[in-house]
Amino acid sequence: MARKRVLILGAAGRDFHNFNTYYRDNDTYEVVAFTAAQIPDIDGRRYPAELAGALYPKGIPIYAEEDLTRLIPELDIDECVFAYSDVSYQKVMSLSSIVNAAGANFSLLGPKHTTIKSSKPVISICATRTGVGKSQTSRRVIEILMELGLKVVAIRHPMPYGDLAAQRVQRFAELEDLKKHDCTIEEMEEYEPHIVRGNVIYAGVDYEAILRAAEKDPSGCDVIVWDGGNNDFSFYETDLYITLADPHRPGHELLYYPSEVNLRLADVAIINKIDSAAPAGIQQVRENIERVNPEAIVIEAASPIRVADPSLIRGKRVLVVEDGPTLTHGGMKLGAGTLAARKFGAAEIIDPRPFIVGKIIETFEKYPEIGTLLPAMGYGDQQLHDLETTINRTDCDAVIIGTPIDLGRVLKINKPATRVYYDLQEIGEPNLEQVLSQRLKAWGILPGARHAVV
Repeated sequence: MARKRVLILGAAGRDFHNFNTYYRDNDTYEVVAFTAAQIPDIDGRRYPAELAGALYPKGIPIYAEEDLTRLIPELDIDECVFAYSDVSYQKVMSLSSIVNAAGANFSLLGPKHTTIKSSKPVISICATRTGVGKSQTSRRVIEILMELGLKVVAIRHPMPYGDLAAQRVQRFAELEDLKKHDCTIEEMEEYEPHIVRGNVIYAGVDYEAILRAAEKDPSGCDVIVWDGGNNDFSFYETDLYITLADPHRPGHELLYYPSEVNLRLADVAIINKIDSAAPAGIQQVRENIERVNPEAIVIEAASPIRVADPSLIRGKRVLVVEDGPTLTHGGMKLGAGTLAARKFGAAEIIDPRPFIVGKIIETFEKYPEIGTLLPAMGYGDQQLHDLETTINRTDCDAVIIGTPIDLGRVLKINKPATRVYYDLQEIGEPNLEQVLSQRLKAWGILPGARHAVV
């Protein structure tokens, strides 16, 4: 029989993972191509032969998703597989309509065929939208585990925007490793907070090879923590599934893909940001959790902010730089930097749009709803240069850096700047320490455990 011809719709993450776990050695299918969306400048590449396996000695081309209607007939595609995250149900089904109208089938792969079993207990941190607080929750979980004397290795959802073969398995244990692996701002934002807290973090392209390396990490490994990206579901079979929901975007947990998947999989659902969200939004999220997953343990949490130098904000005209993906495909209208500007009495938030240049102009054209905030976009050298130029051209008194890393370490900013810090703070009980202690004892990796992990 002829192999079914497949096109995988992706964004340099879930698409490669689905290929590696389900299609790479499956001679029933021929993956003819990938398409790329969400992230700039990731089309036009090729999934390399070194990663693609014996069935693909020439590798696999990657095209822009905008070419989808042309590619399906030209490549004689039988089936298109949707494989990226943080998109509305409307967007998913609109793509399905485009695919079906072009004559092909449209499909989604689920956990049964894409998750990998670990020899270690796995705790997965996932979410219902980008920018809800996964990273600070991962840090909180890891801090609790380390305080209990456990060796923790984190594995981050993929961000392979460079040389895919070179990024097959990446290990980050020191800040110098960020330079070694030529990381973008988006990668540094996710890896650096782990490194400075003393735990090792892995990422890359081949997530079975990554998992096996993490399990045998030279620093030791008792527990794997999956630090999710966007609102994708975990790549690994999970022993404790934690899903965050955002009351600033109430209802999105049932309107975005794969938000509802994560909510239904959750052992623990965290309603974050209750310190800054409207009561009605908090209540709507709480009701939706009860509706689709009444067995989940619900934890309420805040994300209190602190600022390195509040004097640079009070009474000043400030430029607010926020986490890029949170503002772009995450669709948020504010972030930690905006909250800091309000809390510490900024006189004005300066609109960066009269000063933007180059690739940053393209970002605002694609996401005009960003408004008066500046997304910290740095997926490549040119974008990084344009971000620095935009900041330095902006007529303001000071810059508020609301990103998880210190932009001043990678950019030369020509005006006073202050960082915003934020951590997860559980409110009342149950809390993460209680939940984790109970599970660890059940898994047999704390004193007083009843039985070992099966």
